[in-house]
Amino acid sequence: MKSILIVDDDINLCIVLSEELQENNYDAKFVNSADEAFDFLEKQSVDLILLDLKMPVKDGLYVLGKLKEKKVDSKVIVLTAYSDIESAIKTAYLGAVDFLSKPYDIDDLLFAMKKALNQEEHENKC
Repeated sequence: MKSILIVDDDINLCIVLSEELQENNYDAKFVNSADEAFDFLEKQSVDLILLDLKMPVKDGLYVLGKLKEKKVDSKVIVLTAYSDIESAIKTAYLGAVDFLSKPYDIDDLLFAMKKALNQEEHENKC
């Protein structure tokens, strides 16, 4: 079972999304801040991170930068209500494999996740 970490300051979204992912056979956990994400990732690795861009104190771009700096192997999909071309380019530069807008369509999100996780499996075989 693939492990997913949701990093978003919206607790309600985290609860709903984690339940939807668990119904689709993912081991989904969530945290509500950048610091909580780093604390979690120090103890446990995950296959995929679903990351919000706009969070108080430390935003998603900060998180992506730190993940890249620390060479965290998890794939990252940005899931944000504040989507624009500049943000998409910045997140791709920092290592995000996809960029989706909120409100999300669960089928689109599951497709993006499957694509990202299959990419990971392909890279591991090479």
